[in-house]
Amino acid sequence: MTSNRHKKAGRPGRAARGAPEDGGAGAGGATRARTAQDAVLDAARDCVLAVGVRRTTLTDIARRAGVSRMTLYRRWPDVRTIVADLMTREWVGLGDSLQPPDDGRPVRPRFVDGLVAGVRAFRDHPLLRKIVEVDPELLLPYVLDRCGASQLVFLDLFEQALRAGHADGTIRRDHPARQARSILLVVQSYVLSAPTMFDDADPGLGPDAFDEELRHILERMLAP
Repeated sequence: MTSNRHKKAGRPGRAARGAPEDGGAGAGGATRARTAQDAVLDAARDCVLAVGVRRTTLTDIARRAGVSRMTLYRRWPDVRTIVADLMTREWVGLGDSLQPPDDGRPVRPRFVDGLVAGVRAFRDHPLLRKIVEVDPELLLPYVLDRCGASQLVFLDLFEQALRAGHADGTIRRDHPARQARSILLVVQSYVLSAPTMFDDADPGLGPDAFDEELRHILERMLAP
């Protein structure tokens, strides 16, 4: 859920994995460049987890990363562009780590398992939780106005899985881009809004119960 503006009426543009956000530095290039960027993004993550985005400064990040402020300015104009790249790295990396293995099962159960596990992992991700608690306005553009780079990556992954499910007959054949976007709308709401529905006093309204409800919704959406 990081910035990459596109035309609302058209098809979102494709975003390469690790693509930079608005004004941010990309993840491509030589290994040395990636390592230097990761050090800065690691420092930014530590700062945000400690005090939130609004209270984090470029000086704080530079100090933690062991670089000068001018080094940061050459790649990122401000804290928010660093945080945008940080969110892309974290979200896409988490999504990649949760790709279900090809264990011989049909596509639909593997896809649904991966989506439910992904929602749980994102919902519990410390960086996302901190942003939701302290700086929720950072997420509003990607909920109300436009898709971000990481969302575009997920749409690509969803479409690939949907087409594979169409091919093996376990997923209802329909417009794959529309199906992918519909799935993103559902899982995104379960990541960001489901905690407002939890009730610790009722196990039937706890996280595990909502995860199972999500599984039922996805199965009904995708079944032929």
